[in-house]
Amino acid sequence: MVTRKWKKSWSGAFVIVIFAILNGCGYHFQQTGKIHGLEIRSLAIPMVKSPSSNLGFEGIFTRVVREEFIDHSELSVVPRENADAVLEMRVTRIETDPLTYAVTQTRVQDRAVNYATTSSRWLRIILDARLIDRVSGKTLWAQNGMHEKGSYAVTADPLKTRYYRDLALSTIARSLAKKMYAQTMERF
Repeated sequence: MVTRKWKKSWSGAFVIVIFAILNGCGYHFQQTGKIHGLEIRSLAIPMVKSPSSNLGFEGIFTRVVREEFIDHSELSVVPRENADAVLEMRVTRIETDPLTYAVTQTRVQDRAVNYATTSSRWLRIILDARLIDRVSGKTLWAQNGMHEKGSYAVTADPLKTRYYRDLALSTIARSLAKKMYAQTMERF
């Protein structure tokens, strides 16, 4: 019969062995909101570069990325000239594809004719990002081809459609911002 004292010492030894293995593999516990392995106290996040001809696209995207770092890290988001590092982003492609259709049947010269109109679309953003040391110009990390997609409603009112598209863009930007945040902050 196994005694209670032996079980307790065995479980304590097990925890110590697991901790030693993880520590030896390079895994470390870290305080959230701080960068592990980099000496960065401030970050510049300039306006995203984009091939979009839609006014306001870059502003929405950049604002969401800045908010992710401001809300979840202890880094100061500052102008480029005052920053330790710069997060540069460049949208390489913006794609929209029909998602759903509404079909209307009309009679034209005694024939039934179907007209399909798009009622929702996919919006897909493909982005390259890199974090650079502002002083040395050294790339700290780079990720090309990051992508996310979201959907939005298409209505007869172009202002409503733009509003829905901007909401989808904010959702996509938030998802990409979380990836860039993780790449920057959650290193081990």
